Amino acid sequence: MRKNIKLSAAAAVTAALALGLSACGTDSDPSAKGATGADADTSKALVVAASPTPHADILNFVKKNLAEKAGLKLEVKEFTDYVLPNTATENGQVDANFFQHKPYLDDFNKKNGTHIVPVVDVHLEPLGLYSKKAKALKDIKPGQTIAVPNDTTNEGRALQLLAENGLITVKDGVGTNAKLSDITDKNGLEFKEIEAATVPRALGDVDAAVINGNYAIEAGLQPGKDSLVLEKAEGNPYANLLAVKKGNEKDPRVEKLAKLLNSDEVKKFIEDTYKGSIIPAFGAPAKS
Repeated sequence: MRKNIKLSAAAAVTAALALGLSACGTDSDPSAKGATGADADTSKALVVAASPTPHADILNFVKKNLAEKAGLKLEVKEFTDYVLPNTATENGQVDANFFQHKPYLDDFNKKNGTHIVPVVDVHLEPLGLYSKKAKALKDIKPGQTIAVPNDTTNEGRALQLLAENGLITVKDGVGTNAKLSDITDKNGLEFKEIEAATVPRALGDVDAAVINGNYAIEAGLQPGKDSLVLEKAEGNPYANLLAVKKGNEKDPRVEKLAKLLNSDEVKKFIEDTYKGSIIPAFGAPAKS
């Protein structure tokens, strides 16, 4: 039986703040600090914060089919935003998280003073352009409005997708750090910046929208079929990864989960379940 724990944003914020306040007093009291890394209590469940789709689905596949045999107790907590999983990991509310790619993680750490580090890449969620009005890319015309994610890394990634497909032109060299102010030719288009998780709900209110793969799937879209254009997988730096607070990389439970997430079984689960909308970011592990 799936036993996911869904936290409301308010409850998660309250818990994170409470844990943050208590953590402030631990620096001068080493005995108050919990065990980390290789000293972690492996008899306890590893608690992982995850976006519902596909992250929690992948974790629950591991929990149901692989974890017990590997001697791993796994607990999955679902979050529906891109902030609380990292703050909860930083404050010790959860042991790890699985929802983000490294460019977003690096940007989050820089802006928030957090110390979250990647453990292992798992899958790629191609960003796509969707529309309820346009049947093809050529139907996007001057005067129309395109919604894009408003967080730094995903907005830049969205603008690059539009630029690569000829809808806009951006300054040379900005890459995935592109901002709306870096657009040198909008071709008459207007842009609406929206929090990534809510972009699918705005699809009917704009002419087109750039949507993250996981949110597209949650909204009932099939990226490989429904998108007007889709990111290419080859050379893509946006693999979604398992992450922990620095110092916990050697937690035996984390090492077990990392190995399971890069297993043949998980690779097959991703390929069979998402049929190209979600792509494994690892090859088959070497046989011993």
